[in-house]
Amino acid sequence: MHSRTSDHPVREHLSESARDGLKIVIVGGFGVGKTTMVRSVSEIRPLSTEETMTQAGLGIDDASQVESKTTTTVAFDFGRISLDEQMVLYLFGAPGQERFWFLWDRLFMGTLGAVVLVDTNRLSDSWYAIDRLEYHGTPFIVARNNFSEPKHSLEEVRSALDLPPDVPLIDCDARERDSSKAVLVALVRHLYSLSTMSTSSSAARESTA
Repeated sequence: MHSRTSDHPVREHLSESARDGLKIVIVGGFGVGKTTMVRSVSEIRPLSTEETMTQAGLGIDDASQVESKTTTTVAFDFGRISLDEQMVLYLFGAPGQERFWFLWDRLFMGTLGAVVLVDTNRLSDSWYAIDRLEYHGTPFIVARNNFSEPKHSLEEVRSALDLPPDVPLIDCDARERDSSKAVLVALVRHLYSLSTMSTSSSAARESTA
């Protein structure tokens, strides 16, 4: 996938005022745009473990829906973005092929939240990602990646993925820096909302104890 990112300055060091670093994982099916999102939004040169797809993957990796894809992530992608002067997100893009799913549980360790990228042409590819996040109790949002005209509405996507009403579902184009950043901002807002609700519930329980 080719990134249509706009030129932006590369920051080699964290701002001295940055004090909050959050680990975020981007998950989803094979070829859905995880590597593209990390590349489009990272303010440093992303660490990528992409390798050229070879005949060794024939019969293992289903590339029928992404025939133009010639590389694949074999471990993870890593990038970083500063949302403001104090908050920095460390981004980990998970590999999408089923044969690398065993890496996901380790990537989820220490993760505060996740983005599930979905392609409306292959919604079923997202089921495993959502299942593992729910298993680990990791908060997440879902982003419909529009590399092409979506085949299903957001309401249809929510229904197909059986998403609870409190899980945010938004649109994005992983090739665009501003769009990818908006997804990460939405995730941070979701995490903040969950944290606020948890604090309020704890205070209410203490007041009635």
